Amino acid sequence: MHPTSLPGNQGVGVLDESVDAWLEFLAAAGLTYWQVCPLGPTGYGDSPYQCFSAFAGNPYLVDLKPLVQAKLLTAGDLVPLQSLPAETVDYGWLYATKWPLLFKAHAAFVAQDRQFAPYGSFEAFCDREAAWLQPYCLFQALKGHFGGDAWWNWPAEVRFHATAVKSALASELTTQCEAHAFFQYLFFGQWNAVRAKAAELNISIIGDAPIFVARDSADVWGHPELFLLDRATGAPLKVAGVPPDYFSADGQLWGNPLYNWPVHAAEGYVWWLDRLRANLAMCDVVRIDHFRGFDTYWSIPADAPTAVSGSWETGPGLAFFAAVAKALPDCRLIAEDLGELSPSVLELRDATGLPGMSILQFAFGGDAGNLYLPHNVIANSVIYPGTHDNDTTLGWYAVADEKTRDHVRRYLRIAGENIGWDFVRAAYGAVSRLAVIPLQDLLSLDRGARFNTPGKAAGNWQWRYTSAQLQALTRESAPYLRDLAELTGRLPVA
Repeated sequence: MHPTSLPGNQGVGVLDESVDAWLEFLAAAGLTYWQVCPLGPTGYGDSPYQCFSAFAGNPYLVDLKPLVQAKLLTAGDLVPLQSLPAETVDYGWLYATKWPLLFKAHAAFVAQDRQFAPYGSFEAFCDREAAWLQPYCLFQALKGHFGGDAWWNWPAEVRFHATAVKSALASELTTQCEAHAFFQYLFFGQWNAVRAKAAELNISIIGDAPIFVARDSADVWGHPELFLLDRATGAPLKVAGVPPDYFSADGQLWGNPLYNWPVHAAEGYVWWLDRLRANLAMCDVVRIDHFRGFDTYWSIPADAPTAVSGSWETGPGLAFFAAVAKALPDCRLIAEDLGELSPSVLELRDATGLPGMSILQFAFGGDAGNLYLPHNVIANSVIYPGTHDNDTTLGWYAVADEKTRDHVRRYLRIAGENIGWDFVRAAYGAVSRLAVIPLQDLLSLDRGARFNTPGKAAGNWQWRYTSAQLQALTRESAPYLRDLAELTGRLPVA
């Protein structure tokens, strides 16, 4: 459950008291992990997998009520947000409504001599996070100055951070830079309170690190040498995607710039280590998205119209994970190892010792050798009915062909009338050390509650639940889930 799905009246889920109710439900149900999508600031398409920074937090998640209490905003300022939909996120209206309020709050913060400090010293926060925060804030200030245009369209003197930081424009945008730092101060202050509450209830948070970063990001703008780019224009030389397969004759053309892995290796993977440290400061466990790209990745010419003309290139392999293990010996990672996997990818996963993922929706319709069937999964894995990229289990089952549905019914020895809960029970009963259930399946929701459809350009990342739904789930299902956890050995030992 991504935090944007939290209930409330600010147009999007925010880090307010609704998080307390959510965490208390998890504790009551005997659930000890909460998995989220990436928490960074989203850009075009609103995808948490295409963020403006791999280090920053999403200002949309900031609860504005403390700013009203501190007189940085008025109660009336929040009224436009309260008119936005409650069960979905309208990102267009949210963009037009929330950003002006955040800037208004910063102006009031400055007018009050920066005395608002509920999350510790603002200056200390800026100093502590300066390595990523200063480039990110300048990037966002420049983006605002140029009407949201992508950085490669900016004038040459600010096209990359190394020259932009010395420019006259950087000096002119000091106030805007500080505003973006203030928004990050608010996000991290509130997120740290969430972390503390979760820790009190013995709940760990699983975060998510996409292997690739967005082209239009502070990461690429700030460190062009780490990516395969034309150093004069910033144009990518090769881009990421996946080859043609059963689902797409053209493959998928993601467009993310590819890493210059030899440069990363020469620097001891320091940028990646800093990124993982930042991820692990925000979450207890991190899922590495598109793990297979560390073994081999699909490299597509930047001017290609589809992914068909790409080719496999060799990634950093085990040397990367050895560097991670040496620098961050206590880090906990999950390998997103879905899709078409070559033997070398599986060998890399096994050599790292990282748990992979098993998806029940991918298990049925074939034969007994399907690796996602519960009798084939291994203990060192995480099992899911489906992920954020899948339909809800009810939605999936409703459109599955009869062969697949029959396989499900015979394998699980069920009638299929409560398929969402059937998959919950199957996941709990699997040998996988960790089982993660989408909230939509606990709520028995159909495909109207799907969070993301890969390849669909609009309408994603919008689903939200209601307080009434969670209250009913807590009342009616939390005791059952706790009992199920005890029966399957998943209840923490006191």
